[in-house]
Amino acid sequence: MAHALQQLAETGVALWLDDLSRDRIQSGELARMVEHGRIVGITTNPTIFAKAIGSGAGYEGQMHDLALRGTAVGETVRLLTAWDVRAACDVLRPTADRTGGRDGRVSIEVDPRIAQDAARTAAEARGLWWLVDRPNLFIKIPATLAGLPAITETLAAGISVNVTLIFSVERYRAVLDAFFAGLEQRLASGGSLEGLESVASFFVSRIDVEVDRQLDEMAKDGNAEARSLRGKAAIANAQLAYEVYEEALASPRWQALQAKGGRMQRLLWASTGVKDKAYDDTRYVVELAAPDTVNTMPAATLDAVADHGQPRGNAIAGTYDAARAVFADLGRIGIDFAGVVTALEETGLASFAKSWDELIASVTAQLEKAGAEVMPAGAVKPVGNDGGTGGSGPAAAAPPRTAAQ
Repeated sequence: MAHALQQLAETGVALWLDDLSRDRIQSGELARMVEHGRIVGITTNPTIFAKAIGSGAGYEGQMHDLALRGTAVGETVRLLTAWDVRAACDVLRPTADRTGGRDGRVSIEVDPRIAQDAARTAAEARGLWWLVDRPNLFIKIPATLAGLPAITETLAAGISVNVTLIFSVERYRAVLDAFFAGLEQRLASGGSLEGLESVASFFVSRIDVEVDRQLDEMAKDGNAEARSLRGKAAIANAQLAYEVYEEALASPRWQALQAKGGRMQRLLWASTGVKDKAYDDTRYVVELAAPDTVNTMPAATLDAVADHGQPRGNAIAGTYDAARAVFADLGRIGIDFAGVVTALEETGLASFAKSWDELIASVTAQLEKAGAEVMPAGAVKPVGNDGGTGGSGPAAAAPPRTAAQ
């Protein structure tokens, strides 16, 4: 393991990969990353799957089988993504066993198009938990106000949750409340907290993208102070979230749950790939290193950290007053941060919904390429019906099993 990655692990940072594909699994690359200690977990989202499945590489045999069976488009999407996540869970199972389930986790997200419907979100979470059927799975649920009850309900059912798309400290407080309530309800119903885990995915780089955009406009209009505040909002925001985490960790409510076997929800720094080339490409990793955190990053950022990252232990300790000063300055010059995070949540949901639609369109095209006929509502007429190929070609192989399966 690279020295910088080892330093982060020693600080208490769990390094996860924000990417997954059939090729990464079947080539053995994922297993090698785990075996060499580079990562201890994986996150996915609709955009990642749209890219992976849209390429078609590695999915041809399974797609042909699903076309032969006449599997509906929506179910095809779920079967393909569930297979990838299940296989990744198996690769990471030794890590999960070694850490008592704390790490070794792989995330799969509920349909982002139902993020404002708590009942449907919770139902899909239960369905995905059953479909993947691995104890080291995380179900990703967006932290919309409407979706908070789904987080509580899912945890109360004994299902581990990755709460995603958190942009503000205020929303993070609400997520913590939903987490506590889920554990409390599980205990009240006679359930156990053993093996129940959660992370709160706090998005980082997108904050700077939007705030810096507004600051640049102010600088063009002659505001000299605006330029000096570029690149400060995202890290300050995350620092204040960690302060809330520490307060929650010391709260009587949490201590009561901990006494009954609960494990604290960790903060997970997401969206950590640097989008502005003016900034160091490791800043959202090394600047947010702190005990009991997770940092999920794209492969390019992971490689950059391993190559030239310079961690310095707990980088968040002692930063809270300076972080509050950043927001005081931003507010004084006219940055509406509440408006920023509201817009980012809306944009994030819309982006994932668009990726989901693109994924459905890609799967539809591949089913048609395999000879099936896709109806407007997503139903599929199997290959072989009414003059189709009927499987006359070579038999399609099932997805190859990983070594851990």
